[in-house]
Amino acid sequence: MAPAAHRMSKVDTAWLRMDTDANLMMIHGIWFIRPGITLEALRERVAQRLLQYPRFRQKVVEDTLGAQWVEDEAFDIAHHVQLEPARPRRGRAGAWTEKALQQRVAELASTPLDPARPLWQMHLVQDLDGASALIARLHHCIADGIALIAVMLSITDGGKPPPARRQREAQLSEPDWLSDALLKPITGLTVKAIGMAGSGVAKSVDLMLHPEQPLDVSVQAAKLGYQMVSDVAALALMGDDSPTRLKGKPGPGKRVAWGHRLPLDAVKAVGKAMGVSVNDVLLSCVAGALGGYLRAQGDEVDGKEIRAMVPVNLRPMERVYQLGNRFGLVPLLLPIGIDNPVKRLYAVHARMQELKGSLQPVLAFGLLSAAGLLIKPVQHAMLNIFARKATAVMTNVPGPAEPLKFCGSTVERVMFWVPQSGDIGVGVSILTYAGQVEFGLITDAGLCPDPQAVVDRFEPEFRKLLMLSLMLPWEERV
Repeated sequence: MAPAAHRMSKVDTAWLRMDTDANLMMIHGIWFIRPGITLEALRERVAQRLLQYPRFRQKVVEDTLGAQWVEDEAFDIAHHVQLEPARPRRGRAGAWTEKALQQRVAELASTPLDPARPLWQMHLVQDLDGASALIARLHHCIADGIALIAVMLSITDGGKPPPARRQREAQLSEPDWLSDALLKPITGLTVKAIGMAGSGVAKSVDLMLHPEQPLDVSVQAAKLGYQMVSDVAALALMGDDSPTRLKGKPGPGKRVAWGHRLPLDAVKAVGKAMGVSVNDVLLSCVAGALGGYLRAQGDEVDGKEIRAMVPVNLRPMERVYQLGNRFGLVPLLLPIGIDNPVKRLYAVHARMQELKGSLQPVLAFGLLSAAGLLIKPVQHAMLNIFARKATAVMTNVPGPAEPLKFCGSTVERVMFWVPQSGDIGVGVSILTYAGQVEFGLITDAGLCPDPQAVVDRFEPEFRKLLMLSLMLPWEERV
């Protein structure tokens, strides 16, 4: 009897087909666990907790209509949860170093997953200065970053399993219902769909659609239609960003880097002192680090801006357990040519304010839904129009506020790397975890062979803002 199959959503199908030789659509993450754990304990935890999510037991079978999730009857946990052998040092096996770990993550980022099996793997690194490193990689068609945070929490000590029945029902129907509604003309159904599309955008849309006096649905639709026309024009007429050495035709090789953590309380204090958000502070530091790197390479960056595609969550937080992809994208111009840290911070703040209330994330979600209906070459041509307008993909994910426990040990650090699509060669990942801000970078080996030189500028850029904040007249702000 053939195993049960379930149709993959349009959006997830688009992510499945987005793989290229240069950019594989895999999300990579790493946990630093102290003291180290054993392979047996890891496999037991994965079997007990992770496999409660059906997607991690299912393989993908493509067909003329798209793709299906099919139970892998030959599932073998030994294929998916593996032990990494010790790396040779000076001709003999020895303990892992941070540099060797970065090299291994980069190798995995360039290595496709086996399409005949469920599209995920975990690699356990032992003998890392008394700790373990757990490298996880999975295809983007399984889930987005917000959903994966919920998965991460569920497999830790004391974590709650997914609500099986509700998750299964929602996973099979709601994402495509949302996609279908967004692809329709502006109607009451579209208004309802956008209203259900997650906390950030939904709040902005709700304010626009529900003022103090109730309006007829047709009036709401008209307002929404006007906003959509404006945002469609903004996306369609989006100009090219400034040419830099970071933009070009990527190859199959990757480089990965991470740097020193920033205390989240300090970042919040700078944001409060400057009257901006935590996100504004961090994005300004990213722009400063990229601009400083390009200057150090001898490039002229004064007055230049590069565009980063920034994911925006469209998932209601009460449904974070639901796998799949439910986010849109907004194009953010990073002022890499502004050397003055305060001027650059307020430039970033102004750009973020312009994006508030925009329906561009919802439109991007609808675009991905439409792309999932197309054959792969047409989908690539359609999405590459937007990929050519950007230099980087950049995401900021909020993680747990307290350190997690896993198999009795402490998860000291958590990092991840976002995939890049089309010809984009830079991926910037920011994650807050246990009161710290982690900054990770993945780059094309040809376009940016030394991402550590970028990462190492992130903390100094923040220190500039911190010092300037401490010089402000705090007594006037009480």
